[in-house]
Amino acid sequence: MDLLNVSKTRYTTKAYDSSKKIPSVQFDRLLEVLRLTPSSINIQPWHFFIADNAQAKERIATALVGKYAYNAPKVLDSSHTILFCTKADITSEHLEHLLHQDDISGRFKDEAAKQGQKDSRIGYVDYYKNEKGDISRWAENQTFIALGQMLLAAGIEGIDATPIGGFNEKIISEEFKLKEQGLIPSVLLTLGYRSDSDFNAKLPKSRLNKEEIFTRL
Repeated sequence: MDLLNVSKTRYTTKAYDSSKKIPSVQFDRLLEVLRLTPSSINIQPWHFFIADNAQAKERIATALVGKYAYNAPKVLDSSHTILFCTKADITSEHLEHLLHQDDISGRFKDEAAKQGQKDSRIGYVDYYKNEKGDISRWAENQTFIALGQMLLAAGIEGIDATPIGGFNEKIISEEFKLKEQGLIPSVLLTLGYRSDSDFNAKLPKSRLNKEEIFTRL
């Protein structure tokens, strides 16, 4: 697969063909790519809600009202929609859970290595929580790495995609009881296949030129 060509040809889909569905085996492969997303100190501060049927997509679309109503058809006509959520706080319980997973995955040669990983994570979290005072922003940055990973993976798989940041956070939080789960909604991602009526498919890609964005040191 020519990765540069994928980057040149993928785009943000504006209209989906609701009759076309992503094969389950292919979608499961995308989910595994999502699960394997890298994050700072492997903190994995996320949870993903998968909508793969009409009822589930309608629940998400309840938050696409008012000034966000234009996004509702993208969700409703998509093959699948994913709600990306971020942990509102990095708790000691989450850190212990990660450490346990590291352990059973065989990442520690001895107890000293295990303690070193534990101390490193605690140090990072303490820094962002107490010194920087923006633990939620740092955590959400990791979730957007996952979004980027999925956009690229979808392009490689020949699947169209749309990241959606325009939704009513209060409605979607209440619909899925996110606060009770210690989560905040970060972004939506719709996946599927473009409709013939998708105007964006016919437009040229536009990006700033390399002289403006790269500085060689």
